[in-house]
Amino acid sequence: MQPSEKALVPFVSVEHMMQLVHHVGLDAMLTGIAEAIEQDFARWDRFDKTPRVAAHSAVGVIELMPAADDAHYAFKYVNGHPRNTREGLQTVTAFGVLADMTTGYPLLLSEMTLLTALRTAAMSALAAKHLAPKGATTMAMIGNGAQSEFQCRAMQALCGITKVRLFDTDPAATRKCMANLKDSGLDITACDSPEEAIEGAHILTTCTADKRNATILTDNMVGTGVHVNAIGGDCPGKTELAAEVLHRSSVFVEYPPQTRIEGEIQQLPEDHEVTELWQVFAGTAPGRTSDRQITLFDSVGFAIEDFSALRYVHEKVKETGMALPLDLLADPDDPRDLFGMLTRAAP
Repeated sequence: MQPSEKALVPFVSVEHMMQLVHHVGLDAMLTGIAEAIEQDFARWDRFDKTPRVAAHSAVGVIELMPAADDAHYAFKYVNGHPRNTREGLQTVTAFGVLADMTTGYPLLLSEMTLLTALRTAAMSALAAKHLAPKGATTMAMIGNGAQSEFQCRAMQALCGITKVRLFDTDPAATRKCMANLKDSGLDITACDSPEEAIEGAHILTTCTADKRNATILTDNMVGTGVHVNAIGGDCPGKTELAAEVLHRSSVFVEYPPQTRIEGEIQQLPEDHEVTELWQVFAGTAPGRTSDRQITLFDSVGFAIEDFSALRYVHEKVKETGMALPLDLLADPDDPRDLFGMLTRAAP
């Protein structure tokens, strides 16, 4: 028995996602995802929100990230295993589902390893667009792993960054990043230390993978007037910044119940004041208020961002057909006769 069209779910494979990015254009894709996130954050109160559900081990974490509004439900399965690179595996892999709240039927199944990299970069650049100093042209990119090129390209597309200063403890990672960005139009400098990387930078992005309380940026490294984009600290016991940097900064977060457990602010008391980024997008809270202010986006990644990315991809799939119809749902002629469907399929 052939499945009916209503039982087929579009599946966006890794190959389809790459085709989609090239079809839409990387800058347009990053900008489109950022716009979808900003739209959804502006209607924050309409979402059913919860911190992600995490299963931790000594070597990594596996997480489920759900979010829903009155029309759609989305979730992402994602892991974070820093040691994977030693075995030739990705540190982060992911897939996700967008579903119809009215029927409960899935509307889209998608790879999200590439899509998470795109939405993380889009979110970073969106935060910097609201928080970075006016006229920012230079970013320090500390940690040159799988996310680094996406971060640089998103900052270029959304914030007008023209210069990037790279540092990684592994020089091969920096060479890889430079090679991948050679045709981007960015002015790229490889640096020998974090201190060298931040010289003259208006945006400081930290994106390291080790699951430990590290100090990538010490207090004396962060001068006035910069924007810090801290995206590597994203689970309990994993941080990148000295606590003194947080005390000197105006801290912006996605969802405090999650960020206080996983973000840089896990180092701070529960009552330490932070601003929720959706309020800045909606215009109900200020972002940058002075030239000397240090703004800090304590990014851990939140499920509404994945919801937005899946919503964006779903629309693009409807336009382009870049997906594989997947026979995922049982569809008997009589919805009460599931057993009969099975019986009639006997060889």
